[in-house]
Amino acid sequence: MKMKLAEIAGAINAQNDISKWQDVEVTSVSFDSRHLESGALFIPLQGAHDGHQYVETAFTNGAAASLWASDHEVVDHDHPLLVVTDPLKALQQLGKYYLRKINPMVVAVTGSNGKTTTKDMIASILSTQLNVTKTYANFNNEIGVPITLLNMEANTEVVVVEMGMDRFGQLDFLSKLVSPDIAVITMIGEAHIEFFGTRDRIADAKMEIVNGLKEDGTLVFNGDEPLLNERVKKITQQTVRFGRQLSDDFYATSVTDKGRSIDFTVNEWPDEQFTIPMVGEYNVNNALAAIAIGKQLHITPKHMKAALANVELTENRAEWFKSTQGAQILSDVYNSNPTAAKQVLNTISAMPVNGRRIAVLGDMLELGDAAPRLHASLAEQIDPAKVQEVYLVGSEMAALRDKLLEEGYPKEAIHYYQADQLDQLTADLKADLTDQDMVLLKASHGIHLENVLAAIKEQ
Repeated sequence: MKMKLAEIAGAINAQNDISKWQDVEVTSVSFDSRHLESGALFIPLQGAHDGHQYVETAFTNGAAASLWASDHEVVDHDHPLLVVTDPLKALQQLGKYYLRKINPMVVAVTGSNGKTTTKDMIASILSTQLNVTKTYANFNNEIGVPITLLNMEANTEVVVVEMGMDRFGQLDFLSKLVSPDIAVITMIGEAHIEFFGTRDRIADAKMEIVNGLKEDGTLVFNGDEPLLNERVKKITQQTVRFGRQLSDDFYATSVTDKGRSIDFTVNEWPDEQFTIPMVGEYNVNNALAAIAIGKQLHITPKHMKAALANVELTENRAEWFKSTQGAQILSDVYNSNPTAAKQVLNTISAMPVNGRRIAVLGDMLELGDAAPRLHASLAEQIDPAKVQEVYLVGSEMAALRDKLLEEGYPKEAIHYYQADQLDQLTADLKADLTDQDMVLLKASHGIHLENVLAAIKEQ
């Protein structure tokens, strides 16, 4: 991004005279006054704290200019301010303006599971032959999406935008903000079921991603999901299905799980073998979605193979570490929901290990009234012959503890902690581990198992 303040003021309809600052150049945007680049436009957002109280800090740290809400009294200082009605809406307006100015192809990705991994795979594939920008980390909401857009370089040809949602209307807004050329729905699970009640309603909310899809755009979706197949009949845009069934446009013809990587072949190119450096056969579907888009944008199979084999994944998504004792650690601590937790439990249960398999599982958040039942349902994937110890943390995990005891899982192999007892869990786990063990860490981010990982992993 590189824009003069005069251009920005025009794009967001700034209410004040900025003529003396019109030639100030802005090279990035930030809503965090502590971590911004020199030349940034600071966005004072209203959250737990009012961002306006950090404007001075932003300028001290190198901001070139700041937005300022018109309902706040303007502080008398000689820094460039752009007065607007609502800084968040102005950020979104500026993101949309800049998107139209750069005019890249837009790929929008959503889904209950796998959207971040799929975003990474798509960007990796497309980057082999195109200039690509992708969503940083999980900047996937009303704030993060315009930040992603404004982080584009002028030569960006494709922007891959991850879109999250936890309520109706959110994907409708984000889709209309970016007007995607290609929209992707990875799957429908139970994530955020607290807000929606049923998977049917989750599917309705996910389908909002097509509300801004261009008329000549394409929806790429999981063809193995009946809820999506039913709903796509109502749209006029082109559709492409991926999955594991012969009725899909892109499906895996063979899959070989090699432990820490997976080899697979695809119907479109039966003689080509693809490899992803990841655990979990479920990730093949994410790769198939990325391959479908690669084909749409004329990326060669040779380039797609190389891209997937070397894909750079967003931090905290199924990463391998070693503990100080030498145990293998599979850390997937950014987020969790019942579908994802069951998938990774199945994966680790099938992996060879000389010692024990140990599952450290934290609460899965935003499940509402269904939380006890959905937490208890993880017991189906915890066989004491395959997962020999479980460490459970959080009030919701009490339901899984009770279910495991009811089904005869050894009482002495169940270790239960409240969410504020991570230090005790960490100490107990460190004392228990040997160099022959394999450990899975999986929880919603709010449980902060990344702190346990930091304490037990080899530095």
